[in-house]
Amino acid sequence: MDLRVIDKSDTELSIEIAGEDHTFMNVLKGALLETEGVQAATYDMNPEQSGGQTDPVLTVKTDADVDALDALETGTDRVIEKTEDFEAAFEAAT
Repeated sequence: MDLRVIDKSDTELSIEIAGEDHTFMNVLKGALLETEGVQAATYDMNPEQSGGQTDPVLTVKTDADVDALDALETGTDRVIEKTEDFEAAFEAAT
C-alpha cells in the first residue's frame, strides 16, 4: 500500500491510497466516522473524472481540536481492532 498526501491542514487531510478498492475504503471510512472529533470522512475512486478508475483519495475533516492525521491513526487502529475481534470470533466458532 502506497500513501501520498495530497493536502494537509490541522483539520483536513486528503490522501491517496494506491492499490485499494471499495472494500478497504468503506471499512476505513466507517471506522473514521466512528472516531470522536471526525466531522466527515469520504473517499473518491475517480477524483479526476478521468473516465476510468483511479487510486482512491480519502478526505477526512475534523473538529478544530482534533488533528486530521491523528484521527486517521485512530481510525486505522479501530480497523485493526475490529479485524482482530473478527478473527478471534471466527476461530472460536470453528
